[in-house]
Amino acid sequence: MVIQDEIRDRLIVGLDVPTIGDAERVVTALGDTVGFYKIGYQLAYAGGLEFARDLLAGGKKVFLDLKLLDIDNTVAKGVESVARMGVTMLTLHAYPKAMRAAVEAAAGSGVCLLGVTVLTSMDDGDLAEAGYASGAEALAIRRAGQARAAGMGGIVCAAPEAAKLRRVIGPDMALVTPGIRPAGAEPGDQKRVATPADALRAGASHLVVARPVVAAPDRSEAARAILEEMAAA
Repeated sequence: MVIQDEIRDRLIVGLDVPTIGDAERVVTALGDTVGFYKIGYQLAYAGGLEFARDLLAGGKKVFLDLKLLDIDNTVAKGVESVARMGVTMLTLHAYPKAMRAAVEAAAGSGVCLLGVTVLTSMDDGDLAEAGYASGAEALAIRRAGQARAAGMGGIVCAAPEAAKLRRVIGPDMALVTPGIRPAGAEPGDQKRVATPADALRAGASHLVVARPVVAAPDRSEAARAILEEMAAA
């Protein structure tokens, strides 16, 4: 099956690895199969921000999953610095004041700001323990509406909530779903997961896949199988 660029650009492989050397091996193994990578805490604190610049210089797209949250001025200054790097996406926790500060700071830069609604590793019990009165779905819906009101470029949510949140944010905002697992794959520490096809049918614009690709014996083949499932959906 020939994979169109439009489909390829919707798959984001999470470089959830401990060292730059590990990340380089993943990117080399995937070659031209994948053009979009996520860098989160683990790699960011091990030289990943400089590696992000290398990826950008090599024509790849980068999603910095830093989940910013701080006082407004600190969020704004952080967003300004990230925007100058030229990355495609940046996450922050979907708190209204933080989102408004980030949107103002990113104006004209082209970076797509994503509001993280509820982490895919959390369920209703986890939220109750943390002091939230709302369950995961209700909180995600509320935060999606707040992200749209703030002028964010998109949201991050669990695939099981994607259809309802797509109705909240409308057709134009990005809707990024982590916790994607091909049929038969182990969920790991994720509690709200979906297959690539189900996530796309629910309204996801981009899928984040890490372990099913990074830990696969043949990483390129694993990524290609996911792309083919996406294309078929």
